[in-house]
Parts: sequence; structure tokens; C-alpha cells
Amino acid sequence: MKVVDILRVKGGTLFTVTPEEALSQAVTTMAERDMGSLVVMEHGDLVGMLTFREVIVAVVKNGGSVGTLRVRSVMDDHPLTCTPETEIDEVRRMMLGRHARYMPVLNGKTLMGVISFYDVAKAVVDGQDFENRMLKAYIRDWPLEDNPERAGESKL
Repeated sequence: MKVVDILRVKGGTLFTVTPEEALSQAVTTMAERDMGSLVVMEHGDLVGMLTFREVIVAVVKNGGSVGTLRVRSVMDDHPLTCTPETEIDEVRRMMLGRHARYMPVLNGKTLMGVISFYDVAKAVVDGQDFENRMLKAYIRDWPLEDNPERAGESKL
């Protein structure tokens, strides 16, 4: 399974911010849209990622408010990225290695979407459920003559 399979299910709605946007506006967007992250774009290029983790750290450092902070001052300016063709197992390893909950998907320099750790976990579980159902169906339909436990039995 690849990232493109997750993107196909998620749809294509993307929300981005600029690095110069007020952090308060970015936080409002995240809260109103029930999103845990925003991709930070500047002149058509991905320049960072803003997640609730960076927001919380900034609020604590700023005495409990976002004040006049800008997105640039708190964003992760080196986010993990992947391509639509990246295998899900590789994405899972990358996200676990960096404790990343969100990953932008780039096709060259074009932003294709953002996948979350939840999306990856759901894809893995759904894939395992499908495989489990197929194996159970295969076992249930196993021909008697191919069953090694019944090899010595006669057909009466």
C-alpha cells in the first residue's frame, strides 16, 4: 500500500498558512476546522509545518498566550515529507522515528496533501482486516483432499 491510496480516500481539501500570518489566526483556523496541522507555504513552496505541538510550546514560552507571534517563529521548518509513491510501511517508520503526527505529501514541489499518523494506522489496520478476511475465506473453502490432517481418511 502506498501514500496515494490514503490520499485517494481522504480527498483533496488542503489548508495552508504563510509564515508571516499571525499565529492567532492560524490557531483560529485550526480550531474552527478541527485540524491538528497546517502546511506553511511561501511563494508556492513548502517552508514548514505548524502543528498543535508547536502551538503549545509557543504558548507556554509566551506566558500563556500567542500574543503577536507569527507562524514563522514557531513552525517546524524542516518537516518530514513523503511522495504519493512512498510505501506506507516506510511512512510509518519515518513518523515513529521523529514522533511526527502529520506529514506533507509532495509530488516534486507540488503539495498533494497531508497524511496523519491516524491515516497511516487506519490504512494498516484496514489492510490487515482485509487480509484476515481473505485468509479465513480461503481456509473455509479449502478442498478436503488438500487438507493434510484429513489425508488418510476415506471418502464414504
